[in-house]
Amino acid sequence: MPLHSHKRTIAARCRSAVLTAMLATLSACLIAALGACASTPAEPVPFKAVPAARIVQPGYTKPGTGLVAVDVRRERSRDVIVRFHDALVYVDGEQVTDLMNGEHVVFYLSLGVHRIGVSMQFDPVVELRFTVTADPRYTNRASITFSDDHRIALHRVAQ
Repeated sequence: MPLHSHKRTIAARCRSAVLTAMLATLSACLIAALGACASTPAEPVPFKAVPAARIVQPGYTKPGTGLVAVDVRRERSRDVIVRFHDALVYVDGEQVTDLMNGEHVVFYLSLGVHRIGVSMQFDPVVELRFTVTADPRYTNRASITFSDDHRIALHRVAQ
């Protein structure tokens, strides 16, 4: 084999090795970046009220005699899979509004047991039997969160 073609073969192998190393590094960086997108909470900031234009059943958001305020908050997330999707919110089986990342809505409900539900667009509704109470030992607040596998969840917030 002539010397100049041997040098070209060595140069081609070097380029191939460098390209392989660059791809491996890029892959590792991509995997680390995607791992950072897991359902970790975002930095705490005040919740924004859901805009009135997105409330489809306004009767639930109007104060009244004998009604108690129930605050439903969608916790902020850095997870890009769920961050830009709205969470549909239901009260007693009726869709009332949808919440985006970091928003909240206040419902005014009568004392007793109500069903508060949430879902993503194509997922089934997750319901929580929520006892509305005037007892100061309990909060009338619920929190919407997402699991690591992007499933929506709803739970009552303890004091």
